[in-house]
Amino acid sequence: MEADGALDAAALERELRAAVAADERRERENDAKLRALHQRVPSYEEFRNIVLASHLKPLEKKDKMGKRMNVLWNPCAARTKAPQASDMEIPQELDQLPGTSAEFYRDWRRCLRSGKEKYQLLLELGGKALGRMFQADLGFGLLGEFLTVLAEHVCHEDRDAILQILESLSRTKRFGLNVDLLSESEKESSRDLFRKLQSMSRDYRTSGHPRGPAGCEAEREAHIMDPSLQKEAEEERIVMELMKCYQVD
Repeated sequence: MEADGALDAAALERELRAAVAADERRERENDAKLRALHQRVPSYEEFRNIVLASHLKPLEKKDKMGKRMNVLWNPCAARTKAPQASDMEIPQELDQLPGTSAEFYRDWRRCLRSGKEKYQLLLELGGKALGRMFQADLGFGLLGEFLTVLAEHVCHEDRDAILQILESLSRTKRFGLNVDLLSESEKESSRDLFRKLQSMSRDYRTSGHPRGPAGCEAEREAHIMDPSLQKEAEEERIVMELMKCYQVD
């Protein structure tokens, strides 16, 4: 019982520290946003850089710059003995999947070196976990990075999982603001992602049923009889609704 109690206390302490770290990060980013607005920065890229660098602190006089130090900038990479295949597995540096937004932000920035690894992490977590993790706040810049990664690596086999991810993210707080703050390249990635999702839906329908008057009638009958086609029609409706949420024309 004491051991169980100790484990519970340790888990609670980790969750508390992660929550405090997430609150501190949100406060820093909000302060940086207000500072950037007050300075009237001329471009979105400068605004974004100010927010992303909000965790940095200026050097003080006591900081010694002349002395060479062996600083381990990326402790995750140092533990890698050989290149790992990133097409099927999460990197071995991650002992376990992140459970909080603070843990996710840390792993996303430090331990994942390729878009494929980031894509695989999003799929491993899934829409429900991501929606729960970022329910209170989706960190600044993350939405654009998610859309870019998904657009670059989306495939038909992952279509359902990606729709669930997009749907869960659209329910997070201040989602509309995050969409408004997307850069032009991120908006183009969003459009590209939804084009691919729509194309996958069209390919599915045309590969299984001929077009033309007879084909259309057969397709209508198939939609009534075939549960898989009914599911595809529902997914297409979801895609259209998500396009409105993500402001994709």
